[in-house]
Amino acid sequence: MVVVDARSAVPPYEQVRAQLAAQIRDGELRVGDRLPTVRGLAEELGIAANTVARAYRELEQERLVETRGRNGTTVAWSQDDAERELQQAAAQYAGRARALGVEPATAARVVGRALGLRAR
Repeated sequence: MVVVDARSAVPPYEQVRAQLAAQIRDGELRVGDRLPTVRGLAEELGIAANTVARAYRELEQERLVETRGRNGTTVAWSQDDAERELQQAAAQYAGRARALGVEPATAARVVGRALGLRAR
C-alpha cells in the first residue's frame, strides 16, 4: 500500500517511488508482480497521473520495474541471464508452494536441502 502525505516536504512522486522501491526490496512486491496502472494508482492516491508516471520512470531507471506499453509495469527481472532464469524458477516454485498450502519456512527448508545446505 502506498500513502502520499500532502503535508510532507518530500515531493509526491518521490514518496511513491520510495515506498514502491522499499516494497520491492523487502519482497512485498515480487519479481513479475504487476504494479497498478498509472491512472489507477493516481486515482487511488488522489494525485496527478503525471506524478505516478514520474515515479514509475524513476523506478525504471533504477531497473526495479519494467514498463511494456499496454502490458503494464511489472517488478523487473535481473539483467543477468542466469540470475533471471533462477528468479523465474524461484517465482514458479514459490507459486506452486503457495498453491499447495506449504508454509514459506518449509518451502525454504526444502530448497536448502536441494542445495545441500544443512539446517542450523
